[in-house]
Amino acid sequence: MNANKRLYSISPSGAKFPLPRPEEYPREFARVKKLAAAHRKEKREVVVVMGVGFVGAVMAAIVADSRGKGGRPSKFVIGMQRPSVRSYWKIPLLNRGVPPVEAEDPEVARIIRRCVLETKTLVATWVYDVLSLADVVVVDVQCDYAKYALGDVRKGWADIAALEESLEIIARHIRPETLVLIETTVPPGTTEQVAYPIMRKTFRKRGIASDPLLAHSYERVMPGKEYVASIRDFWRVCSGINPRARERVVRFLNEILNTKRYPLTVLDRPIESETAKIVENSYRAACLAFLDEWSLFAERNGVDLVKVINAIKVRPTHSNMIFPGPGIGGYCLPKDGGLGMWAYRHILGFEDEIFKITPLAIDINDTRGLHAAQITRDALRNMNRPVAAAEILLLGASYREDVGDTRYSGSEIIARRLSEMGAEIRVHDPYVRSWPELEKQESYPGKGHGKKGFFRGQNRLAEVRVCSDLEKGLSGADAVIFAVRHAPYLRLDPDEVVRMIGGAAAIIDCFGMLDDAKIKRYFELGCEVKGLGRGHIQRIKDEVRRERR
Repeated sequence: MNANKRLYSISPSGAKFPLPRPEEYPREFARVKKLAAAHRKEKREVVVVMGVGFVGAVMAAIVADSRGKGGRPSKFVIGMQRPSVRSYWKIPLLNRGVPPVEAEDPEVARIIRRCVLETKTLVATWVYDVLSLADVVVVDVQCDYAKYALGDVRKGWADIAALEESLEIIARHIRPETLVLIETTVPPGTTEQVAYPIMRKTFRKRGIASDPLLAHSYERVMPGKEYVASIRDFWRVCSGINPRARERVVRFLNEILNTKRYPLTVLDRPIESETAKIVENSYRAACLAFLDEWSLFAERNGVDLVKVINAIKVRPTHSNMIFPGPGIGGYCLPKDGGLGMWAYRHILGFEDEIFKITPLAIDINDTRGLHAAQITRDALRNMNRPVAAAEILLLGASYREDVGDTRYSGSEIIARRLSEMGAEIRVHDPYVRSWPELEKQESYPGKGHGKKGFFRGQNRLAEVRVCSDLEKGLSGADAVIFAVRHAPYLRLDPDEVVRMIGGAAAIIDCFGMLDDAKIKRYFELGCEVKGLGRGHIQRIKDEVRRERR
C-alpha cells in the first residue's frame, strides 16, 4: 500500500472527506486556540466534548447553547473526534452547522446551526492538543459490550479499550484543575478503579502532584421527537471522586441543564451513579423479558396479551407496562446489564456468580426475534409456501417506533434468521435511510462485533437496501412482517395492503399493531395471520371460516 495515498472518511450520505495530513495538525490547533482565546476574553468557560456521536454531538450543542447572567452564552465548546476513516466525517459536517446524527427532533438541527453559525460557540476538531485549553472535558467515548454467542451474554466482554486510551490522552494534555466528566455508560467501578489510576499515573509522569478532578454523570437520552429535551430537560444523576470534583460537576450541570425543573440527584461515589445507570436499564430489560414468557403462554392458549396488558395498565402502579415486541433494541438495554456483570468480575475482582435474572433477561430479549421468524415460517407453511422461496417484507428496521435508530434492533435478528432459512428479505422504514448493521456487516459496529457470525448465509443481506416506496416494497411479497410500531404502519388498511401486494400473503404482527377488525379482514382477503403474544387470532380465523360456510 502506498504510504502517501490519501485516505477518506465517508459520511452515511456518501460525502467524502480527506483525512488530515500531519502538517495540518499545528495549523488546526492554532486555529482553535485563537478561537478559545477570543471566547475567554468574553469570560466563557472552554469545554471539550470528546466524542461527537449519538450523545456527544447533541450534548456539545446543549453546552454551547447554555446562557449565563444577562442571557449571554457562557461556554465555548470544542467537539473533538478521533480522525479515523470511520468517524472523521463528523468534524467537517459539524463545522458546517450540520448534525452528524440522524434525528427526528428538529431542535437538533436548529441548536447545532445556531451554535456553529450564529453564536459561534461550537466548533469541531480532531487535534488532541485542544484538551490543554479546557476547563471541563466531557467524555462521550463509546463503550461497547461484545457478545460472542447469541443468547448467552456471559460469553462476552466489555470493550473499554477506546475509553482507556482516551483517558490517558486526556491526562497527558489537560491542566491539573480541569474537570473530567465521564458521561459514557461504563461498567460500575470504572471511574474509581480504571479512570482514576490511569489519570493519576499520567499526572505523576508529568510531575503533577494533585489528583485528577474526576466525575461521573449519566444521561437518559431518547432518540425521537424529544431528543434535545431528553438530555437538557430531564433528571440527572451525578457524583465526584472527591468533594472538590463533586462540587465542580454539580456547578457545571446546573449551568447547562434545566435543573430548576429537574433537580440533580447527587450521589456520594462514582460507583453509585455508574450502578444507577446499569440497574435502571437492567430493570427495564428484565420487565420486558418477563413478558416474553407470557407472550408464549398467550399464543399457545388463545389469549391476546395486548388486551391483557391494556387491562392491567388501568391500575396506576402498572401503567408503564408495555408489550415486548420482537426484541429489545437501542444502545443501552441490550448491553448495560452485561457491563455490570463483567465489572463485578474483571474490575471489582469477585469470582462468584451472583447474577441470574440480569443475564437471563438479556438472553431472552436478544433472541425474541428468532420466534418472530419462526411464526413467519409457520404462516407461510399454512399457505403452502416454503420460506426458502419466499419474498419477505420487513416493515420497520429501527429499534422502536418513530425513530431512525437501528442499533440492536429486533428486526435485525428476524432478517438474519429468515435469510438463514433461505428467504429473500426486503425492508421498508419511513425513518431509516440506511441499515449499517446489514450493509456494512463486515465492519459495523466494529470488526467482529456484528451479529453476522451468529447465522449462516448472511452475505446477501449486505445487498439489502431500505426502501422508501411502500407500494414497491409490498409488490409481490409472500409475507409482510409488522416489526415496528411506526405511526404510518398503524394506519395501513388491509384492503390497500393486499392490493399493493397483488394478492394474499402471510401477515405477521410482532407488536400488537393489528386490531381484531384488521386481523379479521386479512383472513377474509385470503391471508394467513399470526402474531407474537396474540393467541386469539385462531378464534378470529375460525370465525371467518364459519361465516363462509
